[in-house]
Amino acid sequence: MIRPIMRDVLFLKKKAVPATKNDMSVVQDLLDTLKANEAGCVGMAANMIGVNKRIIAVNMGFANIAMLNPMIVSKKEPYEAEEGCLSLKGVRKTTRYQEIEVEYEDIHFKKQHQKYKGWVAQIIQHEVDHCEGIII
Repeated sequence: MIRPIMRDVLFLKKKAVPATKNDMSVVQDLLDTLKANEAGCVGMAANMIGVNKRIIAVNMGFANIAMLNPMIVSKKEPYEAEEGCLSLKGVRKTTRYQEIEVEYEDIHFKKQHQKYKGWVAQIIQHEVDHCEGIII
């Protein structure tokens, strides 16, 4: 189900709670909402659709994938980026990293450990920040 985009900054600043197997409908809603907003959005966190769970959806270029309970465990090569967000107006500067390692659970709750670089790494960092209650 496509959900409206959350714009309440106080809600967005809350740290998300861990996702569980009971949250699979949220995963689907997040993927549906990302798909519906793909013209202006490449990633989304569950709090952006009003659900305070640690779930993100990321456009990998070939498909949108969901990551449950993502944690960035390593970062390399910082740089300054300028980003926008569907939940906010305008763009803002922020520090990102060229290369990251992420631990997360896939939609089957199987643990994953992946390295990402460049644009996809930047998207993941933005969405994980949402899970931490960090807004650009």
